[in-house]
Formats: sequence, C-alpha cells, structure tokens
Amino acid sequence: MNIALMSHDNKKELMVQFCIAYCGILSKHTVCATSNTGRQVAEATGLPVQLFLAHTQGGCEQIGARIAYDEIDMVLFFNDPSSDELEKDLNNIINLCDQHNVPIATNSACAEMLIHGLNRGDLDWRLISHPTAPLKV
Repeated sequence: MNIALMSHDNKKELMVQFCIAYCGILSKHTVCATSNTGRQVAEATGLPVQLFLAHTQGGCEQIGARIAYDEIDMVLFFNDPSSDELEKDLNNIINLCDQHNVPIATNSACAEMLIHGLNRGDLDWRLISHPTAPLKV
C-alpha cells in the first residue's frame, strides 16, 4: 500500500517519533511524503521515503493529485490545530480523501488505529477496489 506522510512544522517531531515506533509496519509498504517531513522520517528510521516537493512548492498538491488518481491508500497528516498556515491544504486533502474513500488520520491517536488496522489486514479491501500502482515521483 502507498502511505503519504505530511505534518505541520510543530508536528514533524511527533511524525518522526511515530514512524520510529511503527517502522516495522511501515517498512512493508511504500511511504511517500512532502520533502521536509520525508527527509526527517527517512533520516530517523532508515525507511526509503519517496519525496515530493515541500509544502510551499506544491507538495500538498502533488499528494492530492495522487489521491485523486487512487495512487495513495492512506494519509497521515499530523495537524497542528493552533496553526492556520496550512488550513486550506489540510481541508483540500481531507476532501480528496473523503471523495476517494482514502483513510486519513490528522493526529497520532487516529494514525495509530490506522497503522494497527493496516497491520491486521483491515485495509486489504483497498487492494481489491483500488489496485495499488507504484508511485511515480
């Protein structure tokens, strides 16, 4: 499955810690991310992370396009509710996930539920209804 990682600046360290904790599960899947988040995760975990552009350069739009083309199976977007800098992008990603039936977590508690479900096979229905194509960066 293709898993997209994104996070607000104040949540990047939480994303890194989350990925360290669940590195074993994430390693069985294809992970992509906006560049700053992805670099930090890759450096901390050793996971191969396909990098998109930084948020300010269109990374959210790139991931949004992959969602629209059913190339993303899960999104973990750690939101900082005290920041409104990315509110429009977050809302766009949430809307795309809702339109295309892609599970999304905006906090670590939800992300943990999705990761455990992924590990149990609860998301295997996506492989049937949306065969995962390799990501093209």
